[in-house]
Amino acid sequence: MFSTSIVFQILVRPCSNGEGVFFYPQSPKARSIVGKRYRTDYHFQPPKNWINDPCGMKISGIHKKEEESQHCISHIVFIKISGSMYYNGVYHEFYQYNPNGSYNPNISYNIVWGHSVSMDLINWINLEPAIEPDTPSDISGCWTGSATILSGDQPIIIYTGLLDIQKHQVQNIALPKNRSDPYLREWTKAHNNPVIQPVVPGLNSSQFRDPTTGWIGPDGLWRIAVGAELNGYSAALLYKSEDFLNWTRVEHPLYSSNSSNMWECLDFFAVLPGSGGGLDLSSAIPNGAKHVLKVSMNCTDDMYMIGVYDLKRDAFVPDTVLDDSRLWPRIDYGNFYASKSFFDSKHGRRIIWAWSSETDSSSDDVAKGWAGIHSIPRTIWLDSHGKQLLQWPVEEIESLRTNEINHQALELKKGDLFEIKGIETLQADVEIDFELTSINDADPFDPSWLFDTEKHCREAGASVHGGIGPFGFVILASDNMEEHTDVHFRVYKSQQNYMVLMCSDLRRSSLRPGLYTPAYGGFFEFDFEKERKISLRTLIDRSAVESFGGGGRVCIMARVYPVALVDDIGCAHMYAFNNGSATVIVPQLRAWSMRRAQASV
Repeated sequence: MFSTSIVFQILVRPCSNGEGVFFYPQSPKARSIVGKRYRTDYHFQPPKNWINDPCGMKISGIHKKEEESQHCISHIVFIKISGSMYYNGVYHEFYQYNPNGSYNPNISYNIVWGHSVSMDLINWINLEPAIEPDTPSDISGCWTGSATILSGDQPIIIYTGLLDIQKHQVQNIALPKNRSDPYLREWTKAHNNPVIQPVVPGLNSSQFRDPTTGWIGPDGLWRIAVGAELNGYSAALLYKSEDFLNWTRVEHPLYSSNSSNMWECLDFFAVLPGSGGGLDLSSAIPNGAKHVLKVSMNCTDDMYMIGVYDLKRDAFVPDTVLDDSRLWPRIDYGNFYASKSFFDSKHGRRIIWAWSSETDSSSDDVAKGWAGIHSIPRTIWLDSHGKQLLQWPVEEIESLRTNEINHQALELKKGDLFEIKGIETLQADVEIDFELTSINDADPFDPSWLFDTEKHCREAGASVHGGIGPFGFVILASDNMEEHTDVHFRVYKSQQNYMVLMCSDLRRSSLRPGLYTPAYGGFFEFDFEKERKISLRTLIDRSAVESFGGGGRVCIMARVYPVALVDDIGCAHMYAFNNGSATVIVPQLRAWSMRRAQASV
């Protein structure tokens, strides 16, 4: 049975008969605790201090709590991943790093490009910073950018420099000092920096940043786009160059919109519908390919548009133009910001990842001595219909799996709760297929929910009975069930098809006060006749919960801080559950403990 007397927050307690009860106890006074047990074991983070965006080589990561969202809005958003690349057998990750502590570097204007290398995107070697503020064109910070590999196998970085505390922004170039060094430890700056200045009528010079990876047009010239606020609107300004050192602005933007004041952390790349392989913008793009323009906005959201790159006009043309940006599709519906992608020439795939900020207090960050992680690198591709991006963790993450458990043909009736045992529940990789036995009980879909899916997830939490759903997964649950996080689905009938709501509800994830604990959510279309099964994969890594629903159609990155985790009060529990009227079958449930990734300092 499930209690429905209160529909605000949920908890789960296992009953002696194996069923689950969702209820709402009064929380005792929580302890204010920080500790190393919140540090992730296989999501990337440096040994200490603040990180944000992945920057740089053919890749480039804020979604803090509400107080920092306001800080971000009022102080510009320099909180992002800076990039990554695959070069001569080595993956490079560059990222925004504060060498002086675990506080937001906006306070001190002393951000550098951290640098780590890997052979497999999972195990990392930490190096000295690659770029530091030491010239007039970046004296107040080396901010996000991207990297490109030019002809002749020449890596090159273009990044935003801050001229002064008034936040005037320019674009700079850096090149490796010694290309024979496999780790490319040292970088030198171009003599003509800044190579691009904000000398554009109507351009806000404090909103001009985050250049993309370069690509070559039909005229043989290099192109990049830079995020900007132009005449009060958001724009991706387009620049051309013959040598990547001297740039000329194209009169019209690559694309612009009145959807917001500023786009940052731009990403522009090609995809082929139905192909899991990636495309390199510097190579010939096959017929039928689409282009994706990804923008980061509002300090919280990574949105994207799918369209075509009109070579004659030198402009991006979206397939669909939606005036209300709340309806734009997102790369991830959770704590995932400033993402950038890069083409992995080793495996012929496109990889994307992002920064996931802490959602505890800034004072907790300082006490912990670290702040910020990066999501698991994801393969990203376009579905066969050419309408939606799909994402999945890179296959290399499976090398950390151990101690597999497997359950088949589970039947979850209304109110059933099945505990998943036999693995390390604080570090796990769990794949569950949910099969619908009937679709007749689906509740009607209201299109207005698309404007605020988080609000709908709060109102339609796991304790609220539905026709089909909620069903899903409860994780990081304490012994007494006062703390838990749930990831669940609901199925609705729309006019044309069925819509699936996926929620990651953090509202009871911790007893600690002062945390940002939202209920994230996103919708995806579902063809019952063809599919019948809804898949869920969740990577649990202590304070990180990263979920992929419907084969990667909705992805939700979340950060949680259970008190029980640092207090070491028993173990964390996980359950599969169903709280809908219709029975749900689990044809297969597979789960693994996850080993710690190697990190060399």
